[in-house]
Amino acid sequence: MGRNGGRRKLTDWVYDELKSSILDLRLRPGDPLREAAIAEGLGTSKTPVREALAWLEMDGLVETEVFKGAFVSGYSHRDLEEIYELRLLLEVQAARKAAESMDDSMRKRLQSISQESRQALRHGHILRLVQLIDEFDSILFENLENRRIRALIANLRDHLIRIGHMTQTIPGRMEASVFEHDHIIQAIVDFDVEKSGAMMRSHILSVKSDQLTALEAESLVDDDESSSIEHHFPELPGAEPKD
Repeated sequence: MGRNGGRRKLTDWVYDELKSSILDLRLRPGDPLREAAIAEGLGTSKTPVREALAWLEMDGLVETEVFKGAFVSGYSHRDLEEIYELRLLLEVQAARKAAESMDDSMRKRLQSISQESRQALRHGHILRLVQLIDEFDSILFENLENRRIRALIANLRDHLIRIGHMTQTIPGRMEASVFEHDHIIQAIVDFDVEKSGAMMRSHILSVKSDQLTALEAESLVDDDESSSIEHHFPELPGAEPKD
């Protein structure tokens, strides 16, 4: 029990280290993930590395091929379309639910986020702006009572973070996001369920258009249509979060 518990904690740490490197693009799509090299670099045995890579493969961040081994996954055009389709399903519902049931203290915090975001944008504090947008997402999703939907959103956000890093230099995108979040927040504060959903949908479609254009312009979209988002995002009944 002790040994297994210790190994699990070590695997958790290796998983977090590798995942962080993938999401912030220190490990880029297509980069090889050799167990021996990773184990040496992290100062561990190969066992926790192997287990962490298996978890990352279930997350859709790593792929394994015969004779090629493990490598950081990329995105096909179909992957991206399905990611945005799932984002529409989950986040529009989250916005509607927030307008319907969010408590007053959280509505006030969203108003503060809106104001702080405009100030951060005005002063060019991009890192702070990213933190505020992430806080908005966290508040929105924590309001959901359905733990299975929250588990799906948690995995989805990993991909959205990575895609965001791959397209963070899109001209005008941060300004547009602040403007679009203002409208979503105002609708939530006004208890307007329909408008909250509509504003969130408009925001997601705007981000999708900009990000797809940027990824295709930089040849970061794989033409291979064989991958399936079902591998990345399990069906709802099986979407249990990891212990």
